[in-house]
Amino acid sequence: MEQYMDTSIDTLLSQNPSMADGLKAFSQKGKSVIYGLSGSQKSFLLSRAVPEEQVQSIIIVVHDKEHKELWERDLAFFWPNVQVLPFPITERVEFTTVARSLEGQGAQMRALSMLAWNQPVVVLATVEEVTQYVVSPQYVVSQSVHLEVSQSIERDDLLEKLVTIGYERVDQVEQRGHFSVRGDIFDIFPVNSDDPIRMEFFGDEIDTMRHFSVDTQRSIENVDAYTVTPFYLTSDDADSTLLSYAKEGLIIYDEPGRIQEALKKYLKENATHRKQHCDWSELQRTVEAKIQVAFTFMQQRSIGLPGFNPIGIQGKTMTSFERQIPLLMDEIKQWQKLGNQVVVIINNQQRREGIEKALYGDGISYRYCESWDFEPTTVHIMQGLLTDGFELPHSRLVVVVEGNIYGQQKRKLRNKPKKGQEINYFTDLSIGDYVVHNMHGIGKYIGLKTIETEGIHRDYIEIAYAGTDRLFLPASNLDQLQKYIGNEGDVPRIHKMGGSDWRKAVTKAQKSIDDLADKLVELYAKREITEGFAFLPDQPWQVEFEDAFPYEETEDQLQATREIKESMERPTPMDRLLAGDVGFGKTEVAMRAIFKAVISGKQVAVLVPTTVLAQQHYQTFLNRFNPFGVKVDVLNRFRSTAEKREILKGVENGSIDVLIGTHSLLNKKVKFKDLGFLVVDEEQRFGVAQKEKWKEWANNIDVLTLSATPIPRTLHMSLVGVREMSVINTPPEDRLPVQTYVVEYDMNLIADAIKRELARGGQVYFVYNRVASIKHMGDLLEAALPELRYAIAHGQMTGRQIEEIMTDFYEGQYDVLLSTSIIETGLDIPNANTIIIYDADRLGLSQLYQMRGRVGRSRRRAYAYFMYRPDKMLSEAAEKRLKAIEEFTELGAGFKLAMRDLEIRGAGNLLGSQQHGNIASVGFGMYVTMLEEAIAKAQNREVVKEVIPDPAIDLEIDAFIDDAYIKDSARKISVYQRMLHIKNKEQLDDMTDELIDRFGTPTDPVDRLLRVAQIKEQARLLGIKSIARRDNKLIIHWYDDSKMADWDMGAVREDLWKKIKFMDTKPASLYISLNGLKGSILTITEAVMKELSKKSKGGL
Repeated sequence: MEQYMDTSIDTLLSQNPSMADGLKAFSQKGKSVIYGLSGSQKSFLLSRAVPEEQVQSIIIVVHDKEHKELWERDLAFFWPNVQVLPFPITERVEFTTVARSLEGQGAQMRALSMLAWNQPVVVLATVEEVTQYVVSPQYVVSQSVHLEVSQSIERDDLLEKLVTIGYERVDQVEQRGHFSVRGDIFDIFPVNSDDPIRMEFFGDEIDTMRHFSVDTQRSIENVDAYTVTPFYLTSDDADSTLLSYAKEGLIIYDEPGRIQEALKKYLKENATHRKQHCDWSELQRTVEAKIQVAFTFMQQRSIGLPGFNPIGIQGKTMTSFERQIPLLMDEIKQWQKLGNQVVVIINNQQRREGIEKALYGDGISYRYCESWDFEPTTVHIMQGLLTDGFELPHSRLVVVVEGNIYGQQKRKLRNKPKKGQEINYFTDLSIGDYVVHNMHGIGKYIGLKTIETEGIHRDYIEIAYAGTDRLFLPASNLDQLQKYIGNEGDVPRIHKMGGSDWRKAVTKAQKSIDDLADKLVELYAKREITEGFAFLPDQPWQVEFEDAFPYEETEDQLQATREIKESMERPTPMDRLLAGDVGFGKTEVAMRAIFKAVISGKQVAVLVPTTVLAQQHYQTFLNRFNPFGVKVDVLNRFRSTAEKREILKGVENGSIDVLIGTHSLLNKKVKFKDLGFLVVDEEQRFGVAQKEKWKEWANNIDVLTLSATPIPRTLHMSLVGVREMSVINTPPEDRLPVQTYVVEYDMNLIADAIKRELARGGQVYFVYNRVASIKHMGDLLEAALPELRYAIAHGQMTGRQIEEIMTDFYEGQYDVLLSTSIIETGLDIPNANTIIIYDADRLGLSQLYQMRGRVGRSRRRAYAYFMYRPDKMLSEAAEKRLKAIEEFTELGAGFKLAMRDLEIRGAGNLLGSQQHGNIASVGFGMYVTMLEEAIAKAQNREVVKEVIPDPAIDLEIDAFIDDAYIKDSARKISVYQRMLHIKNKEQLDDMTDELIDRFGTPTDPVDRLLRVAQIKEQARLLGIKSIARRDNKLIIHWYDDSKMADWDMGAVREDLWKKIKFMDTKPASLYISLNGLKGSILTITEAVMKELSKKSKGGL
């Protein structure tokens, strides 16, 4: 007979007395040690003991990173709405830096401040993290700044106070630790807040406070008060730890024995650890907590925590079902017979449906639900990710997770990565930049000038052309201007005004662009009619293969995979480019396509530029393909002649499915039995001749080329019709950002950095970009570090020599690779996590960006030191670059800049070298437009450009953005530019709201500017070309008077009708005499527009 069961989980659990004690341990003052539980059982117990809405400060201490991730993943399942914060290690540096990244500092302070104010938060820390000395909670609270509406506060004092506690004043608030001041508007992003805060002052009184969004800079919701906690506090007597912050809360030690082991090891490792971290007994001295709970799996005599009260709870781990669903069904029936409640937790939709089908087939009742309230004898199915399943025999609860059934689960990324920001090619117009005017060509931007003529102010953009030519472009004609973007380091030729120089440059570029377009279109058309092989649609094995990838794919990866598969399934040969930054998961996408090809019975060739890369791919491919019986081999210089012969035989008789190799693959001796797919990696690194060779070699099979240079989105769009392309823009799971320092050159510092990296078993890149004196630098290194194993590599060595050195470095035979900038591309050495760059100011931004991308490839914190020599006069460009690198420590604007340089290189790579020249002569924006038109022409498509001229409005009044409203000229330009793009009333209202929100109430000139924009909007709807005030007349010209067909003339105000005179023109025009009309010219024009907009009811 089945036992009747109560349906609530709490009743279920509490029928076991020791479980009831275990649950109480988390809510009653005291210290307990719970033994017998492992894995997800611990977070389950915690989540049942403390309901989500009652969470207060909780600190969980673990002994290593894996366990930290386990808790994080499981808490995301049990408490989806509770913030779980990290507590990273922050470097206390002894040397002075111009700039360093502060994310770690911010994250640390965020955790401390949330705990100090006892907010609902869980802080997870490893033992290294928890033993850092920090300032006391009392100090954090005393240094905080409380702000509330209608409080009076001297603004200068507030500024000073914020700077003292580590906040930095910037132009526009973008990350925690920033604040900005614009007139009466004060923005700040407190370290303890999810969103920044905007305050409006009235004199010295806070008038309003509201949260706003970083992305749009617009307000979200009002707040009455906020306490800003410090961003950065230094204090010599920092002798508290994280554990001093749980006064009202709860501390959990997960396996204290292991925690103490790990700490001993860590402190032994190196002296700085001992200086900045405390030992176990010292840590215990800092503890202030109401409740402490320890978890140990085995009952132990001593856990290094005196006075902890033992509670034993029996938990069993779940067996693994290795995909045998019938076996699982039998077990479920068995469990139910014994009166157990069964819960199945599955994240993947397909798998969930599969299980539901099986349950249904076996007559087992189930329901899909979100809560833990059960129905008797019903299997409970929940969606989500839990690390492992378990059985609590005395509480009659069984939990089975996806991993128990299928062998493994995808690791979920807790925070979705941000989309790479679209680069706005304009807002960052700074003085000295080159610009392209569509009539006069390339000039140099001098600045924004407000010029007064006959008592009226207007904003003009001043541009210097060749000789002494100057162009003053009204801000309202900004749309005739583009920022000049060429190849990095190019200085464009400045043209003479008047446009004949410019026309020559354009005509010359035009011819070569037309040729390119013809060639692209012809190639594409040819491929479309070539007979190729249509690969099979996805087979069941494909799903298994893709499931075996241990990470959650990014949206871009999935999209790219879909596109590639579709191309493969078509009967014409594919020629697709997959572009994406280093480390964005292109290899995984390629492997999925390769697997598809092999399943369809074809062989695959993978072509790579270097031996080292071939070796790396071989390792990766083996790990992924082996379990599925796909045979992979590699052909490179390290293979003996006998091995090579074997491989050639295997390829010819078809026993080898996938062959990886350098360009020796293209050799006549390599004969495939049935080659159907070619993958080319790091396509940008092959020479033109090699490219021609493989194109010819693979003219009727499917080709996938991978390129690590990102490609500008605009270019991608313009090539859509002639080149199959997939682009991956999203970085994979959050790697630790590279800790970047910008410092003066100092040999001791270098030696220290190298010692630190070697102490943790790592390797170092040292970039020194002068071949002539690189040996001398080696001698200096040796003098500073006598035992050092280092190798020198530079571009004047043969490819073979470099390759051997790289391979030895990869295999760990050297500690330091001293090289010129040739390491910029391609090598992926997970063990090298420090990079030192000498004379960083001499290198291009995109080079620096790519070099910095060489480190930080594994789960360890990586370091980059950008060095410059203090005695050198920095060139202006170099100074700008260092400035950008400083920003760049936070992936800020400098990063966007580097991306832009890189993208333009990518464009040149994609289209061939002479196109580089065209990009340089007309600038990138113009180039893309020309290319689009040329392609359309080559395909005999008409390019329809619907030109609706913007109505020109000139009322001779002061309508501009004055300094009192917005001081910063780049921001002014961006507002003018946005106003040009306003195409309807909605956008105008939105723009007005945003201005008021971000900059306060408009000043009179700005108010007039907005009113003119409103008039312009109405004029657009009425088909008007221009409205101008001349002496005492207002003159209106139409370009399309058909829009006036349903105008109700009869309804026009009498006094105005008298003043209107029509002129005899086609299209129509009229003038209004202003004599005797009351009000300002703006008011009158607004009234006229209102009358012109009156529509007759029933048509004519």
